[in-house]
Amino acid sequence: MTGDLLTASGIEAGYGKVQVLWGAGVAVNERESVVLLGPNGAGKTTFLKVLLGLMPAWRGAVRFAGDDITRMRTDHRVRRGLAYMSEIGVFTGLSIEENLRIGGQFVERATLRARTEELYGIFPALAERKSALAGALSGGQRKMLGIAKALAAGPRLLVMDEPSAGLSPLFVSQVIEVLGRFRESGLALLIAEQNVAFLDLADRVFTLEAGRVGFEGTVEALHADDALHRAYFGLEGS
Repeated sequence: MTGDLLTASGIEAGYGKVQVLWGAGVAVNERESVVLLGPNGAGKTTFLKVLLGLMPAWRGAVRFAGDDITRMRTDHRVRRGLAYMSEIGVFTGLSIEENLRIGGQFVERATLRARTEELYGIFPALAERKSALAGALSGGQRKMLGIAKALAAGPRLLVMDEPSAGLSPLFVSQVIEVLGRFRESGLALLIAEQNVAFLDLADRVFTLEAGRVGFEGTVEALHADDALHRAYFGLEGS
């Protein structure tokens, strides 16, 4: 790891008059995999939306690759190397090929063509059905397409919201295996999850509950804290 790639500090945000985040923060280093662990309703999705500029921060700052991006437009963040995979992850009314094109919309055509072929090599089930609508895919295949769509942008950091959502344990294991391959290649990951299986990917863990970060450290330290271990490992399989 070679220093902070993304840092968010003191983030406060919400909807209307309802505050959801209370001074939340996270840091991701180059080539690092970080899991933001917390139950439903903890504020994970809101936090990720602030990081991507999909909703404004009331207070706090977001920095990426050394630059303050707190007020930057979402498309400019994507161009700088941030990619986001939402819980849904794909446009169900568009084909596999069209989803990949949208994911790489800010990439030069020749580069996107080459990257798309590389992704099809990694996800052969998608290559076999390029013209199929994303909505016709199985849950696991949609998730793989969501990952491929985000990677079409060639990001430095892939931010993911609940990649386990709607998946069986078998497909969860497959998603973790695929992400592990990209992690080994040097892609930085920030994964918001409630499924502790994703800790297998983590270099560090942050816990988020009621809009506040309660823990930052290694997976080993999380295991060693009895209260945290009971609280979060009780979420396994949820």
